Amino acid sequence: MVLAAGLGTRMRPLTDSLPKPLIKVAGKPLIDWTLDRFAAAGVERAIVNVHYRADQMEAHLAARRAPEIFISDERDLLLETGGGLKKARPLIGETPVFCTNTDAILVDDGAEPCAALTAAWRESAMDALLLLAPVEKASGYDGKGDFDFDDGRPLWRSGDSAAFVFTGLQIIRPSLLDGAPDGPFSTRLLWDKAMAAGRMFAAIHEGPWMHVGDPAGLALAEKFFDKRGDVETRKTGTPR
Repeated sequence: MVLAAGLGTRMRPLTDSLPKPLIKVAGKPLIDWTLDRFAAAGVERAIVNVHYRADQMEAHLAARRAPEIFISDERDLLLETGGGLKKARPLIGETPVFCTNTDAILVDDGAEPCAALTAAWRESAMDALLLLAPVEKASGYDGKGDFDFDDGRPLWRSGDSAAFVFTGLQIIRPSLLDGAPDGPFSTRLLWDKAMAAGRMFAAIHEGPWMHVGDPAGLALAEKFFDKRGDVETRKTGTPR
């Protein structure tokens, strides 16, 4: 599941005429960084939700061959992250799925992120497995962190700051949506449910993480790849 329906207000003026997932980093639209990573990890089907400039999104996605794309249409109402998952549930089914947003790029200086989550997933013990990044390895991020981390479990920030930030990538069990409200809501509702049941865990991403949520973050990401000079990155979206 690719959460791509946001308005991209922080990326203005670039998003005045373009949805944020189609903004390019190192010559590649953000959504293709995500979908190329999934394709390389063996993902065969991807559901993408659309809202803002949905026609442009659908036209771009129609040109892709892998993974196979299914659209969850939110033109009538933007549903936030949790609501978007609930609307797409008939397409998702009941098997745990990768879920991600499109405004971040993970660099593979270590284990490939999808493979790392798959290796860490424990079917009998987990309903949600989040990929976190150390705040000091985050680019384009000026927040105070989301989670601390203790023995495989994420703990909500309790003080002024926390050591880790959510990268946007997770494995989540669709049954967490049972009993979820209609309309817009955040995935935090699902995480709190999993956490209360002792079934929410996290893994740590060892490489750089670039948040591309505003023009400053975009500039930092472009600078990173220009300095890296990694031609293969531009072709596949999987930095070496």
